[in-house]
Amino acid sequence: MTKSSTTGRVSRLPPLPDPLPEEVQALFAERLTRTGRILNIHHTFGHAPKLSRASMAMAMGLRYDTATPRLYIELAIVRAGQNARGVYELQQHKPMLLAEGYSAKKYNAVAKWRSSKLFDDKERAVLAYADQVTKLGNVSANVFKTLERHFTAQQIMELTFAIGSYYGTALIMNALKIRLEKKK
Repeated sequence: MTKSSTTGRVSRLPPLPDPLPEEVQALFAERLTRTGRILNIHHTFGHAPKLSRASMAMAMGLRYDTATPRLYIELAIVRAGQNARGVYELQQHKPMLLAEGYSAKKYNAVAKWRSSKLFDDKERAVLAYADQVTKLGNVSANVFKTLERHFTAQQIMELTFAIGSYYGTALIMNALKIRLEKKK
């Protein structure tokens, strides 16, 4: 892979140089192996390859190396993305949550979860926690106590990493105006 696989801007940043620097080529090769595609976020993050690699390690860890079932990780990511108004983030993670058995009807109700009867107590605990973490991290004792009834300390840490990491990533995507991929 010696050339950038995209033409033109995919964000506010200029396109990556062509040919790609070796470090970016290696990063893209790893992305292709892990996920089978290079997204606009990867092209944008390629401007800081060391940080991109660290970001990828966190994302892969949250997807595949947690004690927390992936459904709850994805639910936390989706809610963090909604709270950050992260359109790009939601486009990427909606299919991931649906792949975990979440119905489209339930996904569409996440934004109004408090008034919906579709969510069980465990999901409500994750959603309440995600809402409060993304509001400057001011989590009430009651919300935290409810979360502790459903999740271990390790799982709470994993959920917190998911919420914080993906909320921050959504803000980065918004700031850089990373373009959505065209739907196939």
